[in-house]
Amino acid sequence: MKYLFYCGHPAQYLFFRETIRRLNTKGHESIILIKTKDIMEELVKSDGFDYINILPNERKNSKISIAFSLLKRNLKMLPIIFKHRPDILIGGDPSISQLGWLLRKKRFTLTEDDFPIIKPLAHLTFPFAQAIVTPQVNNVGRYAYKKVGYEGYMKLAYLHPEVFTPDKNKPIKYGIEPKYAIIRLSRLTAHHDFGVQGLNTEMIDQIIDILVQNKIRPYISSEGPLDEKYKQFKLSVLPSDMHHILSQALFLISDSQSMSVEAAILGVPSIRYSTFAGKISVLEELEHKYRLTYGIPEGNKKQLFDKLTEVLSIRNLREEFQFRRKKMLSEKINVTAFMVWFIENYPKSIQICKNDRTFTLKNFK
Repeated sequence: MKYLFYCGHPAQYLFFRETIRRLNTKGHESIILIKTKDIMEELVKSDGFDYINILPNERKNSKISIAFSLLKRNLKMLPIIFKHRPDILIGGDPSISQLGWLLRKKRFTLTEDDFPIIKPLAHLTFPFAQAIVTPQVNNVGRYAYKKVGYEGYMKLAYLHPEVFTPDKNKPIKYGIEPKYAIIRLSRLTAHHDFGVQGLNTEMIDQIIDILVQNKIRPYISSEGPLDEKYKQFKLSVLPSDMHHILSQALFLISDSQSMSVEAAILGVPSIRYSTFAGKISVLEELEHKYRLTYGIPEGNKKQLFDKLTEVLSIRNLREEFQFRRKKMLSEKINVTAFMVWFIENYPKSIQICKNDRTFTLKNFK
């Protein structure tokens, strides 16, 4: 079989990566389409996959640019689909669902963002998708009849213990001090990020002071340009090594939802400061059911620093959070194994999952 994957964000590529490897090993053919976005192309190149970059120039950060970019993606993908004739179109982008619907191709979309958070994107995607493959906890609004839920998280596709083994030598490779924390700053330029606030320089200064007082070395990972005064704290590592570095951190403090989920899955406590705090189902479950992360709504600076002090006071911090992680993993699936099965058996796999909500948990532990 021939499958077309479109990756619009590095996290989407990471989600598909091991699935593509396993499908290729089983004799299937995978066509990988990407656009220029952060470290995306660097990641795909480092993994040795053939790919097509349909949008080599990164878009501007405006609603008009986002709309125009979708039109360009559709126009770029159309001849590729005609040329390669894939059996199934797979991806979280509206273009996959829209073109699949137009050409009467099998297709499905993937997300772990809740409908209220991505409403404009959802309205462009969900009506045209045959299925919405998403964590069981996720809310897809009025499109629930298309939902195919699984007991897991998208980031488990590349951070599950059967897929990812942390290399404890990676921090040593970069001369990173043994006791360290990561401050992650996102650029907040996604379609759902307009009006969203995160960490500012005043708060970063205070965080650094608290860490230094506790003899913890701060390292800053930033999607955008970093202020000159923070250059001494800049974390410069290969993208392929980032999760190894994150896995050994004492904790993460961030305004990135994505890296907060990754830290939680790795058993690294994370404190996120964002307008999105309290609004994302996956993070709410990781916070309130598994106690692996903490969300602080934007505007609550005192609460942020109180939580930071509280986390630093936890005895045997790493051991405690690894224990919590084990509980979470015991109740979740190997998402990559599920995805390979789901794709190979598509579209019959839709009804199998819908008929039994516990199917994924029973078959992909």
